[in-house]
Amino acid sequence: MPSQGKKRGRAASRAAKEPALKVAKSEGPKQGEGPRSSTVKMEAGKSSKAAAGARQNASKPVYTHWLMKSEPESRLEKGVDVKFGIEDLKAQPNQTTCWDGVRNYQARNFLRDMKVGQEAFFYHSNCKEPGIAGIIKIVKEAYPDHTQFEKKDPHYDPSSTKENPKWSMVDVQFVRMTKRFIPLAELKVHHQAHKTSGGPLKEMMLFTRQRLSVQPLTDEEFDLVLSLEEEKPPEVTTL
Repeated sequence: MPSQGKKRGRAASRAAKEPALKVAKSEGPKQGEGPRSSTVKMEAGKSSKAAAGARQNASKPVYTHWLMKSEPESRLEKGVDVKFGIEDLKAQPNQTTCWDGVRNYQARNFLRDMKVGQEAFFYHSNCKEPGIAGIIKIVKEAYPDHTQFEKKDPHYDPSSTKENPKWSMVDVQFVRMTKRFIPLAELKVHHQAHKTSGGPLKEMMLFTRQRLSVQPLTDEEFDLVLSLEEEKPPEVTTL
């Protein structure tokens, strides 16, 4: 599986600082406290944590569509060309490859949320005209990103271990080109209009979390953007 040329967008290489987990020191039983009391406290603590986890999962949004950024133009990073556009994906065996090189914790977590069969927009970033070029689908769910262990790779992470890998990737497959390229400038026009009208793109992460190389889309956002390929492109100023 080739790795050169599949490094995902400028934002992918900027690792966010992962928050440290605070672990409380365990204390021994107080004098006169029997084992049953300790067990009851332990079980109560487990029950409380389980309930908190259940509440958190219940409030977590479930996404089924995505936007994934990659760079279609040549750019050297530590001596390696990180170019990988949608035409490069089409040229891969079975038009399938791993989506490696993501080094942002929130983007990584979105990768881990992806399910086989879900679709994403292939977004060209860090180029003369950024925008949506096509549609891809997830064909393998998250597993350890091999580039974090390769010392010559631009996204090598010496703090990550094979026993406890920090970074994940998924496998994606080309589905089709969009009927026309949908540029960022056009999407921004709709985003600005929807901020006023309350339309589907009013909170699209492409504009509220611009640096993320992997972003979730609501069903409404995905459907609205997809509908644009059927429309005649408006005259907008290229960003």
